[in-house]
Amino acid sequence: MNKIISNFLYVGSGIGLTLKLTFGGVCIGVTGGILLSILRYSTIGKPIVNAIISILRGTPLLLQLSFIYFITPSIVGFRLDLLAAGTLAFGVNSSAYIAEIFRAGIESLPKGQFEAAQTLEIPRFYMWKDIILPQVMINIFPAMINEIIALLKETVLIAMIGGMDIMRRAQTIAVEQYEYFMPLCIAGTYYYGLVLLIGFIGKKIENRKFYAKNS
Repeated sequence: MNKIISNFLYVGSGIGLTLKLTFGGVCIGVTGGILLSILRYSTIGKPIVNAIISILRGTPLLLQLSFIYFITPSIVGFRLDLLAAGTLAFGVNSSAYIAEIFRAGIESLPKGQFEAAQTLEIPRFYMWKDIILPQVMINIFPAMINEIIALLKETVLIAMIGGMDIMRRAQTIAVEQYEYFMPLCIAGTYYYGLVLLIGFIGKKIENRKFYAKNS
């Protein structure tokens, strides 16, 4: 029993890194996704944005993570630490998928809103900030929760470059104790618990937004 408790505590100490990567990745992903979505509606930016999204979605996340962690030092002259490299890689990759989510949300809005904003000569910045994006955020909220959950599970890739997250710690125990079943079950329990927590929080926020919208 002491061994099981010790293993649970050791694997659980990797939650901090997992949550940091998830939170940082979401912040970068949402910011980048919004920028890509807006640039997509400019004549000059659209082909560039489409190319960026295509590359990010068409190459493995592990490849992008490895590129940022191992290749960036030779380009910029210094090495990003593991947390910074992981956050950047997960965030940039997520921004491509979030941009697609925003695209679907924007296209679901009546086109008359864009035309009305142009007729009233509302500056583009305020059109996006006050009219378009608030409506889109409400419509795409469930899809965004799914993307956050997907990003949380993708953070296991940080173990491939030495990050001591939940998965890497479970693997360490498995190698030391020559037993894979229990450590992997412990890791699965932590991930499943985090997914349930994110889903619960998302549902609460979604219900509040729904009631606020219809009150």
